[in-house]
Amino acid sequence: MLTQPQFFGRRKGRRIRKAKTVLLEEFLPSIKLDTNAPLKFGIKPQKICLEIGFGDGIHLAELALRHPENAYIGAEVFQNGVANLLSLITGVKQGADITDHIHLSENRSDNIRIYDNDIRLLFPLLPDSSLDEVFLLFPDPWPKKRHAERRFVNPDNIKELARILKKGGMLHIATDHPIYKVWTLRQMHQNQNFLWTAKCSNDWRYEPDDWVKTKYQLKALKEGRRPVFFEYKRI
Repeated sequence: MLTQPQFFGRRKGRRIRKAKTVLLEEFLPSIKLDTNAPLKFGIKPQKICLEIGFGDGIHLAELALRHPENAYIGAEVFQNGVANLLSLITGVKQGADITDHIHLSENRSDNIRIYDNDIRLLFPLLPDSSLDEVFLLFPDPWPKKRHAERRFVNPDNIKELARILKKGGMLHIATDHPIYKVWTLRQMHQNQNFLWTAKCSNDWRYEPDDWVKTKYQLKALKEGRRPVFFEYKRI
């Protein structure tokens, strides 16, 4: 049995209303990641991608819609965020009276699996070189020095990401926090398994092609914070 690591952060926010509660109880089990077969999907994927901490699910839902040929694992402990993702991929709106069987929207493939627990518990279950891309978008910066050990970008987690990514696979990290920008660059530079792909400042100051803005990113822009977008290649 895996040891439960200490978790910092919220697992639940404001009260989840009826429609989303039904989604969590009745639909989530059908697309919840099988820890005995973590790479099993309803399709035969061309690529397998992981989003760590998908927040309200907007980025994950849109990527999975744009690329039905790829499979996506979404890891998120925040129950409200999981419920929102389920709403996005089923089309069930807040306040809906659910009487029929819940299913994915007709234009979607069965290419999402949700892991609603600490990603560090999933790492040991994922085979070496099994993923093509990993997204870590706007993680909690834990800006106070005494909380630095809580930051997701740390040697242990980077080592696991290097293990599960295929050679040539991509790690995408976005943040709007100045402390986390410097921290990420320093931590990633110390791991010889990743190559920062930027050739000039525009490569990390502007969004990559095919980018989906997250709710948090839009909030940061509105409040005058400029995000950066780091891309690292597994070598």
